[in-house]
Amino acid sequence: MMEKIVVAVDGSPHAERALEFAVDMAKRYHSELHIVTVIPTMVVVASTEPWVPPQLPETESKYYHDLLDKASKKASELGLPPKKSACLEGHVVDELLAYTEKELPDLFVMGSRGLSTARRLLLGSVSDALVHHLKCPVMVVKRG
Repeated sequence: MMEKIVVAVDGSPHAERALEFAVDMAKRYHSELHIVTVIPTMVVVASTEPWVPPQLPETESKYYHDLLDKASKKASELGLPPKKSACLEGHVVDELLAYTEKELPDLFVMGSRGLSTARRLLLGSVSDALVHHLKCPVMVVKRG
């Protein structure tokens, strides 16, 4: 059975569809729903300078916290308030892997494409990485 479903949101149309799908699945299987988002950070370290943790602009942090609030509200409107929501910060794939290792979901749901095409070309597809590395089934939802 599916006791716990985690859905990742990033503000893209594909992620919105993934949220709707995850809510529907969680309602059908009487699962608890977790909604997560990741504030992406990129660390650039010059070899001659000491490492300093990156400072996120407050507007970027606020964007992701608002995104999580909107997703939680939408899930509630669709009939299933999330059991837990989390706004993580760091490398998207690493943070989502760490979250699922801690929470041990029975299903992970995400959109097939996120907001950043350029980042996808440089770093590889987040959905592709998660399909290959998560220890639970992964549902990749397209917008259509």
